[in-house]
Amino acid sequence: MTNSKHFHYFALIAVLLLGGLLRFWHLDLKPLWLDEIITALFSLGRNYNDIPLDVVFSVERLPQILSFKTALTCPQIATNLAIQSVHPPLFFCLLHSWVQTPFVGTMDQGLVWSLRSLPALFGVAAIAAIYWLNAIAFSRTAGLIAAALMAVSPFAVYLSQEARHYTLPILLISLSLVGFLQIQKDLLQKKLRYSVLLGWTAVNCLGFYTHYFFVLAFVAQVIILLALMYSRRRTLPRYSHLAIAASITVVVISFIPWLLVMMSHFNRSGTTWLPQPNPIAPIYQTLATWVLMLIALPVENQPWWIVVVVALVMLVCSVWSAQVIFRGLKQLRHSPNTHLSTRMLLSFTIIVLLEIFAIVYFSGKDITIAPRYNFVYYPSFCALVGASLAVQNFKFQLRNAKYIVIFFGLISSIFVVSNLAFQKPFNPKLVAQNMNLEPTVPLMMVVGYQTYQDVALGLSFALALEKIRDDRIPTNLAFFARSPGYESVWQKLSTLPSTDATEVNLWVVASGLRRRDYPPQLALSNTWQCHIDTAQHYRIGIPYQLYRCS
Repeated sequence: MTNSKHFHYFALIAVLLLGGLLRFWHLDLKPLWLDEIITALFSLGRNYNDIPLDVVFSVERLPQILSFKTALTCPQIATNLAIQSVHPPLFFCLLHSWVQTPFVGTMDQGLVWSLRSLPALFGVAAIAAIYWLNAIAFSRTAGLIAAALMAVSPFAVYLSQEARHYTLPILLISLSLVGFLQIQKDLLQKKLRYSVLLGWTAVNCLGFYTHYFFVLAFVAQVIILLALMYSRRRTLPRYSHLAIAASITVVVISFIPWLLVMMSHFNRSGTTWLPQPNPIAPIYQTLATWVLMLIALPVENQPWWIVVVVALVMLVCSVWSAQVIFRGLKQLRHSPNTHLSTRMLLSFTIIVLLEIFAIVYFSGKDITIAPRYNFVYYPSFCALVGASLAVQNFKFQLRNAKYIVIFFGLISSIFVVSNLAFQKPFNPKLVAQNMNLEPTVPLMMVVGYQTYQDVALGLSFALALEKIRDDRIPTNLAFFARSPGYESVWQKLSTLPSTDATEVNLWVVASGLRRRDYPPQLALSNTWQCHIDTAQHYRIGIPYQLYRCS
């Protein structure tokens, strides 16, 4: 018995080490993309006022723009976010403290590694939290399998390698579910441990300040908890109603200082990129995300025949996995020992999904288009899948199902860290390579911006360019406001100071501009004529076009 226990915890340590390896492996391989640039600005203590706008400047200034600003407090970072962003402040404050520690060292280790290492660390902690959740809800074996699934999940590895606030709420939601299930078990046993209730309250208070979607997880738990209390109202321990009501009230009150800021964020331009939903897309996009939580093979920027073969493999694996998981869930629901936990986690997942669909269809913004927003119910998804695989020991093919699913996840995660799956949106590395088609020719990139997101996108391209361009060849950048339209951008180009170069490759990044609307000629500095190169037009979410100036 002791040897079995020792082996179990040895396996758990091995799972944590594997999860850490996958999350920190090639952590700085992919360039920072738009959202991560936003994280960098606010976490380093900067804001959009630190970016030169409506002037031309060299990419050599980028390290200065994205340098760490010392002596900045969390309230100051929160003020920057309240005015110029659409996010709560806790993660950004933690990251600001993290990047200045001697262990990390922004300039020593590299900007990308510094910004992504804390989310990766939270990702490893979430593996331990999901083990704890399933150990309480089902069994230690179910906890170990759930931890292994999260360790190799391509979805979890992808989020852990993002300099964004996703792994911290995943960790907090997992811990919140631990307290949530323990409270329910205590209520059914006619007792209530106030230490558990206090911990659940504290975790939810923190969660409200990490991501606005954490509210969805809290509301789902409150609905289930109140329903359980109503159904067992005659057998509940004394004063439990008051204790839980007080706990919920404390969580809500704790968010009041930020409530007005959150309301103002709802109408900001940071969410205008979300498309209007059609009736069917949110459903199949959600199903596709479930697949990506278990398996993600290379389909992005691949030849069509590879895409077809890989898609078929993923489809077959997904159908087989769904059948196995469904059988396991049926077993869990019919077992007296696991019925309650299964019902509670399933109810939590379903309620959060209904909340997400309500946002999609009633607000007119399809958040299901971005897989990352499914992080809210990912801990319960992982817990249920892990538990369903843990109970299937009655047939050889099902007994080995957990190893097959984990193996596919491991292969998928290797593709993720190698930049073959879950590639960064807008692919700054590919954009920089396309723009650098003539490395010895001076280059200027002009971004027409309407919102600060356009500015952040241009910075991500410029950072990728700065890494591959020769320092001796001029590489310049400019952000010009496109108000009321791009005519103002063309006008500003014509009034720029002249340069000594004999030729310049001018790249125009013009979000919202159609290919046919790019003018055939542009004037640069009044003395240069720039002619469009129709063979060098690209679109990767947004269009960018080459003009040859001489």
